[in-house]
Amino acid sequence: MRMPLFLISLLLSSAACSDPQEFGERAGIDPGDAARPGDRGAASSQTKAEAFAFEQKLEEEGGGSFEFAFKWPARVAEEAELAALLDKRRRDLFNETKAGWDSAVADCPGDAVSCRSYSFANEYQVVADLLRFLSLSTEFYTYTGGAHGMYGRSSQIWDREARQLFDPLAMFASQDALRGAIGTKACAALDRQRQERRGEPIDGPSGEWPNNCPGMDETTLFVGSSNGKTFDRLGFYYGPYVAGPYAEGEYEITLPVDAAVIAIVRPEYASAFSVKR
Repeated sequence: MRMPLFLISLLLSSAACSDPQEFGERAGIDPGDAARPGDRGAASSQTKAEAFAFEQKLEEEGGGSFEFAFKWPARVAEEAELAALLDKRRRDLFNETKAGWDSAVADCPGDAVSCRSYSFANEYQVVADLLRFLSLSTEFYTYTGGAHGMYGRSSQIWDREARQLFDPLAMFASQDALRGAIGTKACAALDRQRQERRGEPIDGPSGEWPNNCPGMDETTLFVGSSNGKTFDRLGFYYGPYVAGPYAEGEYEITLPVDAAVIAIVRPEYASAFSVKR
């Protein structure tokens, strides 16, 4: 199983923001001078967009470290407005993560190295690229002290016509409708994976964790394409602790789009879906 790259700022400290310029002077890099995709404009035949990578590391005297990484591929960089949105997100997350680390360094004992160490990494990948929509996956990892970090994946759709990012779940009538269309198949596929990892039958779904079938509010949905023209497959991702204990890791299931799924796609997105052939 490939380990994703990182986790999101909801788990980070809410301490007051620190000064990025001060950090740049200490680290030898000014965050404000980092590559800014939004400033480059749209890719043209003369200028080919390149993958974006922002990485910084700082070691605190006496122990402890700060690491921050944020990446997206060239295909994302070609979308100037999308890249600008992601760049703002990068800057906001950098400030929040750095503020949390500053607070930890100030409050933790000098010999508590793990308490004084923060890591934050995020990488965007393209799931599917259609004429109107760009389906994106984000792998994330964070460590803010303790026995281990946390990781997972999230998903978003870039709508070139509306020029906005949105959750793929918004393409369907409701979460309940989607669960009704694919719930039985997804739960059965998940149980097969859990049984293989645990080496014993799954008594369920019993309705209780870790044998229950997670709801859509705990599931990351990906919309993918095998033909490059329409969305014809769905991915269901369950991060650590969602479908089992941390030691079991993450689970992921892929199912074809069928007539039941087509029936609950919102009308404005109907032309973007087709039954998997």
